[in-house]
Amino acid sequence: MLLHEYQSKELFRQYGIKVPLFKVVSDHAEVESAWTSLNSSKVVIKAQAHTGGRGKAGGIQMSGSVQEAREISKKLLGSRLITYQSGKDGKPISKLIFEVPAQIQKELYFACMVNRQTYGYSLIASTEGGVDIEEVSRKSPEKIKIENISGLCEFNDFRFRRLAKGLGLSTELQKQFVQVAKGVLKMFTGLDCSLIEINPLVVTEGGELVALDAKVSVDDRALWRHSAIAEMRDKLQEDPLELQANEAGLNYVSLDGNIGCMVNGAGLAMATMDIIKYYGGNPANFLDVGGGANKDQIVTAFKLLMANKSVRAILINIFGGILKCDVLAEGIVQAAKEVEIKIPIVVRLEGTNVQRGREILGSSTLKFVTASSMAEAAKKVVEVAR
Repeated sequence: MLLHEYQSKELFRQYGIKVPLFKVVSDHAEVESAWTSLNSSKVVIKAQAHTGGRGKAGGIQMSGSVQEAREISKKLLGSRLITYQSGKDGKPISKLIFEVPAQIQKELYFACMVNRQTYGYSLIASTEGGVDIEEVSRKSPEKIKIENISGLCEFNDFRFRRLAKGLGLSTELQKQFVQVAKGVLKMFTGLDCSLIEINPLVVTEGGELVALDAKVSVDDRALWRHSAIAEMRDKLQEDPLELQANEAGLNYVSLDGNIGCMVNGAGLAMATMDIIKYYGGNPANFLDVGGGANKDQIVTAFKLLMANKSVRAILINIFGGILKCDVLAEGIVQAAKEVEIKIPIVVRLEGTNVQRGREILGSSTLKFVTASSMAEAAKKVVEVAR
């Protein structure tokens, strides 16, 4: 679960990480009071949306007066921000940050993320802050410093100091960096985060380290431990189909293809998408209904596929185990009664109760294209999608 910048910065404060003075604005009527309370001749106005590239897309602007702030807020609040990361529909803007500009001397990058190879964490720092770290990694990998931490016992200051020295910081700034790193790690482990990124972490002209931006992602499966964090979820920022799937207990991710996929088991789902690509097709989604899906979940899954207007054909690839083939077939037939089907559906069933499942589909009024192997199914669905 992604947090907004303002939510992340509020958490930063709790963990001793310095952030600029800011106010959150969610209504045009709040503009003047927010401006006045900051007591600054200039204010940075930042759109709150779960996407990168906000500045280049006009989502971050400088204002030199209350009137200018009103005009910027009027344009941003209630609109959608379209960036290179947001997709063509963009992300809705329902809140803004009014922030006192920092007097920047230097921009750094600092992040903490899960390292699955070490079963721990990676601290990543760079002297190249304020830009895409992926670009820095590609062009100047020597400018990126990494400390891998494999367990709680390794949360030692010398690792933080080694990163700070690698950034060329002064003795005083090294001390501050250690405190920032400690705060980030404490927050990371305490809130079950999967990513905390500060880009940029700036050195101000006053000699302070300040988190100018913040990106925080919390593990969805740990939210039951963090009710206050769970309440921060902004469902308007999420893909409606992914949100609907999540609430139904399904694993769904939207992609940019035109072949809808319904599969049981993550491994089989990945293999299904791979073989569709192999035969020249393009999957429209990842959809794992799971090994124990019931008829209602199958109905919901089928509706999700049909709701995507880009889908030109559907491939249902089920290996019946706990999820029996006849249960899947009943769910598909039930869904077909509720959703008008105008596109081809290719079905490949194997496993428990496969004959009964095929009989249910065969006796329905639906016209399915059947296949006996994954390769055959992939070839057929690519063909009918064209």
